Amino acid sequence: MDSARGAPKQMSTPLSFGKFALNHSSIAPAPPKPQRMTSPQEDEIEALVFVEQPNRTLYCLLCRSVFQDPVITQCGHTYCRKCVTSRQFEKCPVDTMKLAVVVNNIAVNEQVGELFIHCKYGCKPSQINLGDYEVDPEGCPFTIRFSERKEHESQCGYATVRCPNNPDCPLVLKMNLESHLVNCNLCKCDHQRYGCHFVGTQEQVEAHLSQGQCAYDSIKDFLSASDDKIRELQMTIHQKDQEIGFLRSMLGKLSERVDRLEKSMEMKINYMDENINRVEKTIVDLDENQRSISEEVIDHERNYTMVNRELAVINARLNSGAAGAYDPQQVYKCKGTFVGHQGPVWCLCVFGDLLFSGSSDKTIKAWDTCTNYTCQKTLEGHNGIVLALCTHGNRLYSGSADCTIMVWNIDALEVEKTINAHENPVCTLVAANNMLFSGSLKVIKVWDLHTHQLKRELTGLNHWVRALVANGNYLYSGSYQTIKVWDLNTLEIVHSLQTSGGSVYSIAITNHHIIAGTYENCIHVWDKNEYTQVETLTGHVGTVYALAVISAPGMTKVFSASYDRSLRVWNMENMICTQTLIRHQGSVACLAVSRGRLFSGAVDSSVKVWQ
Repeated sequence: MDSARGAPKQMSTPLSFGKFALNHSSIAPAPPKPQRMTSPQEDEIEALVFVEQPNRTLYCLLCRSVFQDPVITQCGHTYCRKCVTSRQFEKCPVDTMKLAVVVNNIAVNEQVGELFIHCKYGCKPSQINLGDYEVDPEGCPFTIRFSERKEHESQCGYATVRCPNNPDCPLVLKMNLESHLVNCNLCKCDHQRYGCHFVGTQEQVEAHLSQGQCAYDSIKDFLSASDDKIRELQMTIHQKDQEIGFLRSMLGKLSERVDRLEKSMEMKINYMDENINRVEKTIVDLDENQRSISEEVIDHERNYTMVNRELAVINARLNSGAAGAYDPQQVYKCKGTFVGHQGPVWCLCVFGDLLFSGSSDKTIKAWDTCTNYTCQKTLEGHNGIVLALCTHGNRLYSGSADCTIMVWNIDALEVEKTINAHENPVCTLVAANNMLFSGSLKVIKVWDLHTHQLKRELTGLNHWVRALVANGNYLYSGSYQTIKVWDLNTLEIVHSLQTSGGSVYSIAITNHHIIAGTYENCIHVWDKNEYTQVETLTGHVGTVYALAVISAPGMTKVFSASYDRSLRVWNMENMICTQTLIRHQGSVACLAVSRGRLFSGAVDSSVKVWQ
């Protein structure tokens, strides 16, 4: 017989454990629990007597008993699951962390399961310590492993049972039940399994059956046939269960094969996808190279055509004797790109060697354009798109969609003041005559450049003021199909130019002309003194967002930037486009000039340098 069923082990002092079997000096006694109904399983756990004293490491510090269903908590210590989940103990007694179950402690559970205990039918309540148990010499003599307790006790012959014939019989041991039934003077009717409740002596049961008192005896043949039919059905069900089990096993094998097939197909598809991606990348690279080569070829052709055109103009001038002082046409090329913004670039402004750019990412970047061509600092503070920039003295002014104007110290590149300027986004800014002008919806506000106090509001505008330029003694503002000319001294309108092509998005002033870019792709040119329109320049296929001027002795160049992603160079002597620059990947939104160089900002988040 193995150790689980072997003879009782000798021990000097059996160890019994009830609810409070162990008293750790470091743990305060638990508060008494209110009375409640207990399950049979809980009652069985109370009758627990170990053969040998368990190691102290196998005791729960909360209930002070050997671990029952041990779990590891989030603090790293081990306690009984019931102690943790009952919420009687909120914190760990070791480190006071909040208790929460993380995972079962399988190792400790196995150690507890290997401990030897006495069968509960070999234990009795202790006469000395109330609530504890001790070995009953008249009970079950077996010692068993803790993990095998239920298996043994379900079959233990020392378990007490009631007589099935007579409930008034005293309790008998399970192993003595058969001999008791032999000697018991009462027995049940043979048809008790069908529902007859008659109980009596053997003679009374025979009389009960022979005298027709049992209602089930008259239909015993039917009941027997029914039993046979039920057995046949049970056998059929058993066979069907076996068939279902076989089909399930086949289905499991089929599922495994399908899974293997899916994994194989997935690996092949992934391999094909990788190859396709490599091929697509190669195609994209080839397309990019082809597009770059095509653009270079187109640029060379345009430059060739432009040089030929200029040579023809020069020859015509020489032949007519009217050439005078004349500079050959310069060819502008992209010299570099500033990259760093996380959104479209909407405005540019130059101050000495610094280029400022404002973007949809709500920042202003200061770029060095002289030495290392890098971003010196990123100015943050606006809560909306930066739409306008201008400088005066050592101050930078920025207008934003958050309706504010921020004043920055250019030397320190730090903000000095924030002006709550408009009720709508600030579209344009320009400084002149010790005043700062800010354009928004149907209004231009005039601010004192020293105190930053509002001096006046210029009204009478019909739409957004998208263009604002100061030149000489005049301020030029562009809105819907209208350019208004304001006297900077009186701040009164001195002239109003009407145009076609929708809203005026950009204005540039040369020595002789007023130039305006419009929503409908056109550039209108007026005589600066007579206010008469002299030309309409066409060529763009998108809104003309920005204009800039570079003047040289005997020649004035105007640069235009458009929604069509291109920049155009215009010779203002003959009003023709001498060059088209295409390098941006998005609409070109703003321009700035400095020392013969042109800077362009675009929706592709970059700023390009042309020279």
